[in-house]
Amino acid sequence: MSVDNHTNKKMRAVILCGGQGTRLREISEILPKPMITIGNRPILWHIMKLFASQGVSDFILCLGYKGWLIKEFFLNYNMMTSDFTIQLGNNQKPTFHERNDENGWNITLADTGEKTMTGGRLVKIRQYLEGTDHFFLTYGDGVANVDLKNLLHTHINSGKVGTITAVKVAERFGEVHIDNGRVVEFNEKPAVSNNRVNGGFMVFDSKRVWDYFDSDSDNIVLEEKPLREMVKNKQLGVYNHDGFWQCMDTPREYNLLNSIWENGNAAWKIWG
Repeated sequence: MSVDNHTNKKMRAVILCGGQGTRLREISEILPKPMITIGNRPILWHIMKLFASQGVSDFILCLGYKGWLIKEFFLNYNMMTSDFTIQLGNNQKPTFHERNDENGWNITLADTGEKTMTGGRLVKIRQYLEGTDHFFLTYGDGVANVDLKNLLHTHINSGKVGTITAVKVAERFGEVHIDNGRVVEFNEKPAVSNNRVNGGFMVFDSKRVWDYFDSDSDNIVLEEKPLREMVKNKQLGVYNHDGFWQCMDTPREYNLLNSIWENGNAAWKIWG
């Protein structure tokens, strides 16, 4: 069932795609992080597929470092992903031999600045969220089998400004402390963690979220002031995800995700 059935306006998914992937330089020094591949597709494609498979095919990509490569990928999408035949000369158009399942995706590619922080990137695409009640937000470097329908349902029922997906992983992520269905403390990358962490796949109220951002927001980190202020105001809810989740932040994680994909065990592949 499409998650659109839970709200009277179309849902959009905002994906933060501005990262450089400095810890993945030995894998690639020329690609923005979301374009590093799992199998023969960028991790960004995998993220978009898991959204589209659950009825969310309207995307806003917040571009930064080498964002033109992401633009190039989608401008030439059929040629990048399909076999084709072309007769050279006389401006002949290629004949594509496959019909991809991504027909109908609506993608806004927005340049949000090479050095802009995560919160600033969100502010810069505010205009593209007009007409929505709520929107999804996630990072361009993590995959999961999150149930978006349940995530959105949890968010709407809570009445809060934001809801994050909390997962159990290693220590180096933004830790969240949870009490009675809401976040009571948010620590960005604590030294020691025995709790759940923010796994991305967030939902925000399209009207009220902007109260937590300054107008001059290029340097605002979403995970610092905005989320912590929501916690302070008891306006940050949580959706616990106990299924698969994995980011691609290091060569080890790159190899892990590619091994899982190649072995046919990709739990995040929830599309047919």
